Amino acid sequence: MFRNNYDNDAVTFSPQGRIFQVEYAQEAVKQGSVVVGLVSKTHAVLVALKRNAEELSSYQKKVIGVDDHLGVAIAGLASDARVLLNFMKQQALASKMTYGRPIPLERVVNQIGDRAQTNTQQYGKRPYGVGLLVAGVDETGPHLFEFVPSGMTQEMLACAIGGRSQMARTYLERHLDEFENATRDELIKHGLRALKESMSQDKELTVENTSVGVIGTVAEGKRKGKVESFKLYDGPEVAPLLEASAESADSGEPATAEAGGESMDVDS
Repeated sequence: MFRNNYDNDAVTFSPQGRIFQVEYAQEAVKQGSVVVGLVSKTHAVLVALKRNAEELSSYQKKVIGVDDHLGVAIAGLASDARVLLNFMKQQALASKMTYGRPIPLERVVNQIGDRAQTNTQQYGKRPYGVGLLVAGVDETGPHLFEFVPSGMTQEMLACAIGGRSQMARTYLERHLDEFENATRDELIKHGLRALKESMSQDKELTVENTSVGVIGTVAEGKRKGKVESFKLYDGPEVAPLLEASAESADSGEPATAEAGGESMDVDS
């Protein structure tokens, strides 16, 4: 794995201008199970495939609420994600206590990006081996951001990270024009279908291995424009969503070829 001693730390550039420790951290993200995020005019949805390390263990949480207006999906080292999530929760609480309002979404995303980037400039530290999809709502509507171990953050219309995520991204690219005006339920169905695309043919989405997080604004009625608190669907709550997605797929959604091998278990 050594590349002429330029990968011994995260602060040394190679002659080609690369920081190999950051690239290794990005590989850890690719070894995690896939998570998918997508956004419309009114809602943002996070969908994740959970893993268990062994038959006797529980499934690792992949979608976590940070605040009423903010949720995160993780791919990679869950222990690294826990550190970043605790930091985000502290910042969200500090904003409420100091300013009496939820923390702006872009601000907290930039803060974790700055925190991760600092680890590439200080000797003795290493990059976080986790990627995040951050979904939330502010006064301008719903948003989806991607965070990578280098500290780079960017707003996305749809995104998939983790192992075998390329097939999910292909689905998202193919249906991108449908997301903007999609309803809450339609957006969830698209997320579940994209997640299914990333799985091998002998695997299925179940209530045990699937998590769904939804955040958005009320589209109609007296509460139109009001923020819907982040809602996490886990366990038996996922069953109706999986059934609705399967029914709509059976009604005419074409299946796509699946390929690729299994990736390592890293979300632990």
